[in-house]
Amino acid sequence: MHFEHAPGIWSDFPELAPGVLHVDGIHKSVDVASRSAPYFEIATARLANGPESELPEIQAWRRTFSRMGLKPTQYRCASESLLRRFRKEQSLPHVHPLVDLCNAISVAYAIPIAVIDIDQVAGGITVRRATGDERYLTFGGDMEHPEPDEVIFADIAGEAHARRWTNRQSGHSAVQDGTSRVLIVAEAMHATGPADIARLVTDVASEIDATWSLTPTSAILTAGSPRFEF
Repeated sequence: MHFEHAPGIWSDFPELAPGVLHVDGIHKSVDVASRSAPYFEIATARLANGPESELPEIQAWRRTFSRMGLKPTQYRCASESLLRRFRKEQSLPHVHPLVDLCNAISVAYAIPIAVIDIDQVAGGITVRRATGDERYLTFGGDMEHPEPDEVIFADIAGEAHARRWTNRQSGHSAVQDGTSRVLIVAEAMHATGPADIARLVTDVASEIDATWSLTPTSAILTAGSPRFEF
């Protein structure tokens, strides 16, 4: 299995800073509320200084969406959507302990984090431009086809595991109660992205170790070293 960004993505978005982790043995029989709380406190403190739209991490993704021809206030990166909901409700909905934990870390860093059930992925994932023939399963169960040239997470079978890059994941590979093997992907576009992604990956790995007693494999990807094999 692998995860990588296509060369065209690196050339079009040289500021990209991705971090990835893989872990096997995840289960739902844990409580992550106490582990998540410090990250929610960080998010609350950051939002006290202004709305999420003013955070440099979110502004960078908004610029990226504009460059992709998308209206940033119509299609938001996942971390902005989470921060908007957290600001309004002071909480986030329960999904799965690992997703809940990654969502908490995501709002603290304002960086989108995807959590993918890798057993639902064929061969691996490449972040690339869509041809328009790929399949995308919504969380509501509808089948869609990404627009040609849209940035997607694609596997070798033509399944799109995310649309509009960091906008929305697929229901096909969403983490379920029985999920065991996962791929976690965090991507930043802001100026301090490489350093922040390194800290984020360390935090995710530490929280997984503390919660599940598992040690993920991880990597920080670059244009010169763009592929993570696991």
